[in-house]
Amino acid sequence: MQKDANYYIQHLELEPHPEGGYYKSTFASADSIGERQLYTSIYFLIEVGNISHFHRLKSDELWYFHGGSSLVVSVIDEAGNFTEHKLGLNIENGEIPQVLVPKNSIFGSSVVENGSFSLVGCMVAPGFDFEDFELFTQEELLGKYPQHEQIIRRMAYEKL
Repeated sequence: MQKDANYYIQHLELEPHPEGGYYKSTFASADSIGERQLYTSIYFLIEVGNISHFHRLKSDELWYFHGGSSLVVSVIDEAGNFTEHKLGLNIENGEIPQVLVPKNSIFGSSVVENGSFSLVGCMVAPGFDFEDFELFTQEELLGKYPQHEQIIRRMAYEKL
């Protein structure tokens, strides 16, 4: 029997995330750098039609594919360059099972396959802190990156 998104949301006890999708904190390092944990990790689930909106972290984030359909991770780096990564296991189709989003990049994710979802793991190092989490509106990003208007209108909140 194939499991749907609701199965994982319920059994992994995922909660709505401010950027979109669902998440649950799973691991946090017992060691730290100053006041920061070395790393933190979450489960993250996103369904088709419910995107992870453009946001930024002050730490690197490593994404791991766990199941469902492939996930597109859209990134605008610090220099303003746009790239897309396909996170999944269909290597012949250009997918990769891990994606690194460098610190200070603006990024979001979406599922392309209709009626599907993607379950991934995300590890942040140094560890995640909501104080370092920054969501963006379309207006904020279009002022800085007008060359990426199409993806910004699709991946950024209209208003917060």
